[in-house]
Amino acid sequence: MLAVFALRLAAGMIGCLLLLPSGRLRSPARQIINPRFFRTHFLTALALAGLALVCVRDSADWPLLTWLGTALALSFVGSMVWGLEGAPGGRTFIVLTTLVLACAEWRVARSAERVTNDELASLAPHSAPRIAWMGDATSAALLGSAVTAMLLGHSYLIAPTMSLRPLMRLLAALAIATVARLMVDGYALGCWAALHSLVSLKSGDAVYLLPLRWLVGLAAPLGLDWMAWQTVRIRSTQSATGILYVVVIFCFLGELFSLLLRGTGMTG
Repeated sequence: MLAVFALRLAAGMIGCLLLLPSGRLRSPARQIINPRFFRTHFLTALALAGLALVCVRDSADWPLLTWLGTALALSFVGSMVWGLEGAPGGRTFIVLTTLVLACAEWRVARSAERVTNDELASLAPHSAPRIAWMGDATSAALLGSAVTAMLLGHSYLIAPTMSLRPLMRLLAALAIATVARLMVDGYALGCWAALHSLVSLKSGDAVYLLPLRWLVGLAAPLGLDWMAWQTVRIRSTQSATGILYVVVIFCFLGELFSLLLRGTGMTG
């Protein structure tokens, strides 16, 4: 579970860099993000991919080790590239690293699922793989956008005159990712409810985890994201960053709850 979470976070963080302007784009100078921000993201992804490798090293097969090794290499080289003047090929490394991290996460998640939901698969053919794929993608987008927005908020402490457009773009991406995650989980829960009686929730951990997953992991981040948006509009970036700290904590808890519930088929 920890390896899946780490790879989702790494893929989401690197993927969100595509939303940010850099010095190689024709953007106004006030909107350009310092290359150190990109380099820090790659170093963070390197650490997260290394953590995933440590977690699965005893059970991983060669294809999985290859994906993880490639992710480590791309994250390291990407951090070096974004440390060079002009970051040659920097955007290419963002795309490649995101794709490789996503493939590694998919491989880890599928190998970790010991029990398949045969009832769900029989109800809607191919729905189980589709829910799993959408769940991985929306989870990575939610985690990545939340952490990237929070870290970008810190940049305004040392660059207070920087344009607010990049931060507002990430806040919009966070809202979209949260809604998309909510829709995927709602679809998964609907498929589960079509096969089971709600009375079965009276026993087991699901009766406690499911409300927490929806309230803490989805409803709260969406409401706090709106609060951060309104705070950024009045250029109170320090307050917005504090709100985003809470968003990150809630998103982390929500996605961990989701991983615990995934074996039941109630979440994507």
